[in-house]
Amino acid sequence: MKNPTLPAFSLLFLLVFQTAYAENQSQSNKRAYDWLQKIADAPRQLNYQGTFVYYADGHIETSQITHRVDRDDEYEKIEVLDGMSRIVYRYNDEMKCYIPNTKKIYTEKRWYRKFFPDLLPQLTARIQENYKIEVDRQERIAGHDAQLIKLIPNDNLRYGHEFWIDIDSGLLLKAVVVNKEDIIEQFAFAQLEIGGKVDENLLNPELMSAQNWEKVDLTTLVLDEGELKWQLRELPAGFIKIAEMKRKLVGKSTMVDHIVLSDDLASVSVFIEPIQADVSSTVPGFYSSRGAINIYVRELMNNKITTVGEVPLNTIKLIGDAIFVRQ
Repeated sequence: MKNPTLPAFSLLFLLVFQTAYAENQSQSNKRAYDWLQKIADAPRQLNYQGTFVYYADGHIETSQITHRVDRDDEYEKIEVLDGMSRIVYRYNDEMKCYIPNTKKIYTEKRWYRKFFPDLLPQLTARIQENYKIEVDRQERIAGHDAQLIKLIPNDNLRYGHEFWIDIDSGLLLKAVVVNKEDIIEQFAFAQLEIGGKVDENLLNPELMSAQNWEKVDLTTLVLDEGELKWQLRELPAGFIKIAEMKRKLVGKSTMVDHIVLSDDLASVSVFIEPIQADVSSTVPGFYSSRGAINIYVRELMNNKITTVGEVPLNTIKLIGDAIFVRQ
């Protein structure tokens, strides 16, 4: 005779197992998200000094960074050590970029945070809709114990990311962008000191010998939603518009319309400018920059639309083609 209680027992066991699995998954997701929150918070709360390396497409670039926090104020200096000399000083959102070769100083108000190691400027729970977040192994990076977190895209509209996070402070030590198994680009500290006192003189741009240098103000006017005549049709899943503005860019005689989109991690910019008959213009089509950055150019109503972002070409095209003029 069959045991009549077996089906009920099996069902009860299955329900208990599923409930426990769901609870474990929820705790695992929260733990992974907490690590990402540390990446977002740590660069704004810590003093640190170090040297980091950027690598992509066989190109290596080394930079020194010094960051200091004084109550609610941030001070930062980044000096690029390879290639053309560049030194960027930042006080909160006010930036000055010194180019010794041309003796020019570019000033700009930062409207969006996204510079290594500050790579998660506007973290929200929405990131979990676009990426599967996994807590992986622990490793040693630049003399610090680090926790590896992987962000695996849920579709082919974005790249994967791997973050190595300092276990003690939460500061990002290494970041890698991957396309399936291929590494596209990476940032990594080679040497890093976290905490301690930072000499104020290291972060004072007034101590630079920059007399008689040309000053160029790159103005940015952040606009309210819908102020630009340019609108967006349906966007790739997970992307939303986060800002629209008018900007003065290097080499441009007039201000350019600029729309910014993000999926909480990857960012995409759309620049729109009139085509000038007496100025040579980029031929429409696809272009590659270094590392994860791709570019798509099209023309619409005698305007050039340039879409630039750290996403695959198919995503760049979907966003660039979504632009239209509001009647």
